[in-house]
Amino acid sequence: MTTITSITSTVTASFLGSFVEVVEAFTIILAVGVTQSWRPAFIGTGLALAVLAVLVLVFGPLLALIPIEILQFFIGTLLILFGMRWLRKAILRASGLIALHDEERAFAAETDALARRSADRRADFLAGTAAFKAVLLEGVEVVFIVIATGARPGMLPFAAIGALIACIAVLAIGMLVHKPLSSVPENTLKFIVGLMLTAFGIFWVGEGLGTEWPGEDLSLPAIFALLAAFSFIAVKWLRQYYDTHMEPVAR
Repeated sequence: MTTITSITSTVTASFLGSFVEVVEAFTIILAVGVTQSWRPAFIGTGLALAVLAVLVLVFGPLLALIPIEILQFFIGTLLILFGMRWLRKAILRASGLIALHDEERAFAAETDALARRSADRRADFLAGTAAFKAVLLEGVEVVFIVIATGARPGMLPFAAIGALIACIAVLAIGMLVHKPLSSVPENTLKFIVGLMLTAFGIFWVGEGLGTEWPGEDLSLPAIFALLAAFSFIAVKWLRQYYDTHMEPVAR
């Protein structure tokens, strides 16, 4: 059943998840363009997008052959694993146990690595490969997020719209400021996305098992709120525990 709640939650989850991934890919592309030249950056990006398009065209139609209950259970399980991975890191970062992700630092590290290889005759190839790998790896995650958040019949176009808006937003902002998007609260976004993906995963697994959720789609905000409450309690407990027993470990 398509409702405002399901459409809003689908677009939001897809947008936020894709936004984080595109920011990370954009940082590498920008480092390649600034350090080497924009030609290998654009070539690597274009090839990666072509590979992603082929993967979607080949494997996308196969999803229609799988019964919706099995698809929801399978994708829901993957979403829980995927979302919990993001949520675990977000909790550890928020509690100060591991270092916050820094796009400026990532940009500096990639720029330094590319600069050291600039004298190599294969410099353009290596730079293009870096852009290709970044776009392909992050792009695969975007495709997964779109498929996962749009698992319910009729929701895939809305999930795709969310991802497309995220791509346009990152590219527009990035090209305007012409620097890493370090001002974007990426760690906060990852916390929220981890919560949303895990909530979607629990919801899809329940639907795959034939669970009748109270209020149907309205159960999603309730699951999200419950996960958020447990996560904030975990952050507070970890901060207190490690403040009392040991020094935080940054890595």
